Amino acid sequence: MAEITAKLVKELREKSGAGVMDAKKALVETDGDMDKAVELLREKGMAKAAKKADRVAAEGLTGVYVHGNVAAVVEVNAETDFVAKNAQFVELVNATAKVIAEGKPANNEEALALVMPSSETLADAYVNATATIGEKISFRRFALIEKTDEQHFGAYQHNGGRIGVISVVEGGDDALAKQVSMHIAAMKPTVLSYTELDAQFIKDELAQLNHAIELDNESRAMVDKPALPFLKYGSKAQLSDDVITAAEADIKAELAAEGKPEKIWDKIIPGKMDRFMLDNTKVDQAYTLLAQVYIMDDSKTVEAYLDSVNAKAIAFARFEVGEGIEKKANDFESEVAATMAAALNN
Repeated sequence: MAEITAKLVKELREKSGAGVMDAKKALVETDGDMDKAVELLREKGMAKAAKKADRVAAEGLTGVYVHGNVAAVVEVNAETDFVAKNAQFVELVNATAKVIAEGKPANNEEALALVMPSSETLADAYVNATATIGEKISFRRFALIEKTDEQHFGAYQHNGGRIGVISVVEGGDDALAKQVSMHIAAMKPTVLSYTELDAQFIKDELAQLNHAIELDNESRAMVDKPALPFLKYGSKAQLSDDVITAAEADIKAELAAEGKPEKIWDKIIPGKMDRFMLDNTKVDQAYTLLAQVYIMDDSKTVEAYLDSVNAKAIAFARFEVGEGIEKKANDFESEVAATMAAALNN
């Protein structure tokens, strides 16, 4: 039987990422044959990963990497927040973002076939990580964004990497692009412009907003507060030229009724129209970047602020760990009851 030395164990650990005891056991089982030990650990890793396949992994990190005019943001999941802080896990996330930015895959299948610096595929890297870390580690998704030489990337991660953002800004500089990404991280827009919102979606969201107003008005009535008006419009998509013209006419009629001199109307109307737009684009403000009030200057929307500095938002991607994943709730009462029942039956 071959002697299993510390040097052999160390070499196998470096090749496989396995723990000390797992590496030693593999060498013992293969009589010190390094290649067979690596293959054995790989097979055991696949078996361990298969056993964990149905577990829910909703914690983890995002990774962001910029490679020239290409940027990638990825989401990698683990089962617990504790593992998401593991150095091996963090390294895997960062390596994943880098290899995807450089490889520019079209989908997850192509991404998982990319070769990592360790010479293993991305898919194998996740199998091995699951085996060595001891939790289900899964590659969930990625987004790639490209820019021109004249445009700027804003790369930003928030909350310890739980949120990752890439934005592209034309005009301005890298600092402005990063500020836009910080806004995106905080305000959670899902699309760039109102033109990307579906008409039925706008209608449904407007109904939800008015339902909230209705509930609020019930509470206000109990304390003799005046009722809030319901919203007629929720998006710029609903504000036709006729609607805008009618709004301006209403403002002029209001100013005339208040006795305001007509010569100063031109100074008052723009501000009132801005207010009209804000009041009637609540759906846009919730979901579209350009319509949101800019966190760096709350007197302007993102679009208005960028216009004021001769810049324009082109595209963005925002990932937040676990969004859209249904987490399984632990029913501890049932678990305790089942354990007690099993003990009584034994």
